[in-house]
Amino acid sequence: MAKTDYKSSGVDIDAGNEAVNRIGPLVKTTFGPEVLTGLGSFGSMVELGPTLKNYTNPVLIQSIDGVGTKVSVAKMAGKYYNLGIDVVSATTNDILVHGASPVTFLDYIANEKLDPAVVEEIVSGMVENCRENGIALVGGETAEMPSTYLAGEHDIVGCVTGLVDKDKIINGADISVGDAVIALPSSGLHTNGFSLARKVFFEVAKMTTETYVDELGETVGDALLRPHLNYRKPIDAWIAGGVKIKGLSHITGGGFLENIPRILPEGTSVEVEKGTWPGLPVFSVIADAGEVEEMEMFRTFNMGIGLVAVVPEAEAEKALETIRSIGGSAYRIGSVIEGDRKVLLK
Repeated sequence: MAKTDYKSSGVDIDAGNEAVNRIGPLVKTTFGPEVLTGLGSFGSMVELGPTLKNYTNPVLIQSIDGVGTKVSVAKMAGKYYNLGIDVVSATTNDILVHGASPVTFLDYIANEKLDPAVVEEIVSGMVENCRENGIALVGGETAEMPSTYLAGEHDIVGCVTGLVDKDKIINGADISVGDAVIALPSSGLHTNGFSLARKVFFEVAKMTTETYVDELGETVGDALLRPHLNYRKPIDAWIAGGVKIKGLSHITGGGFLENIPRILPEGTSVEVEKGTWPGLPVFSVIADAGEVEEMEMFRTFNMGIGLVAVVPEAEAEKALETIRSIGGSAYRIGSVIEGDRKVLLK
């Protein structure tokens, strides 16, 4: 009778150890002197004393998110690096819009069978994004769970923690009629609407990730796996430049129409003029191939806009020029009007 062990039940401890050995040196490149413990500790420790000296009344702000069914596209394409970038951006942007500075990031990667090379690829993307944006990747967790996940499937989740002074919190409370609406472009779908995108490309249009589409100028896989942008640098530029930001909205799950109202006070709406920003071909391809109605597109996807800022009308040009001065792009797309917290397209 064959002996039974953990590996025969589907969990390979040696593979887990190999994954840790692969990612350990990468993760440490995000550490500053404030990080006291990292991988291998039961809990990560970060010394806050020096950091808190920069705050008068610090507020801790956190966000947790995943990359959704974008992981299925990555599996089809056999490319996982950008998923690591995605999960850092998805969470970081959610605290940046409140004026916070991200400090630490924790990750969770679960799968049916742990592949150390895939884990290394994902974490390498996380490390790139964390290093570029001054975030310490202080630890995480890998979980091998046979029968819970399908073969080859992954779940990738991250939690970011940041700080903001209480009197500098951005929450949209001061938004008023007449304010200008400024948009920063996205790189593509980011992590939004992949269930619909997958249905259109792979079920309706019968394409694969390797299908080259002339309108896209690239393969379906490359278009869908473009990494989620991190908006720390433009937001920091606005704050450093003294632009009065009344509200910031990260265009994430729920698409263009559902996220902007989250920052609008009662009695206001936003009127957006279509065509005031460059469209991305991936959205027109999805709409045409799937015969998806325009309002459904705007409810599901970011439509080429990853972040929206509301500023006083008098500061609209300053906000635009600040982004141009750092080599970025920004667009005036509309104004705040009277209403009941909706986005109106014209």
